[in-house]
Amino acid sequence: MNQVVDRATPAASGRAMVAPQQGAGPLPSQFLTFMLGEEQFAVGILGIKEIIEYGSLAGVPMMPDCVRGVINLRGAVVPVMDLAARFGRSASPITKRSCIVIVEVQEVDGDGQQVLGMLVDAVNAVVDIAAADIEPPPSFGTRIRPDFIAGIGKHNGKFVSLLAIERVLSSGEIVELARQNQAVRN
Repeated sequence: MNQVVDRATPAASGRAMVAPQQGAGPLPSQFLTFMLGEEQFAVGILGIKEIIEYGSLAGVPMMPDCVRGVINLRGAVVPVMDLAARFGRSASPITKRSCIVIVEVQEVDGDGQQVLGMLVDAVNAVVDIAAADIEPPPSFGTRIRPDFIAGIGKHNGKFVSLLAIERVLSSGEIVELARQNQAVRN
């Protein structure tokens, strides 16, 4: 059984929104920071439903390597994606700090919302990052796909990659990866 570790909710409905890149939707000013290996990433807190301890997952056949399995979250089946594997790295090792961040994402094509879990190595904190401290994402030189990055934030003298979570967790792209995975196995 999964235990609730923390619940992230917006502190105030009047929080400022920032848009660091042209044509992009606004980014929130509060972000949940977490670790994947030695790198720090962040996602806006508005889509985060809760953070739970890593528990047992039920495997799903013929899924891409980045889909670790599914969990039962109060009667709902929630797919869990290993973000490290999604970024083309080796799968995240499970430690006592491993967490599943439950998020609700808007589909990129606008066809509704989906609840998904993101497996991360450790959750750090909810931080405020001012609009002036957010730069547009670099077009090259990152270790993950540039379209997965909404911006680069500066917090406590360090850079934090702000993820475009709707793109990272795009169910359409995951379905395509599953099809490719199945074609390779056949």
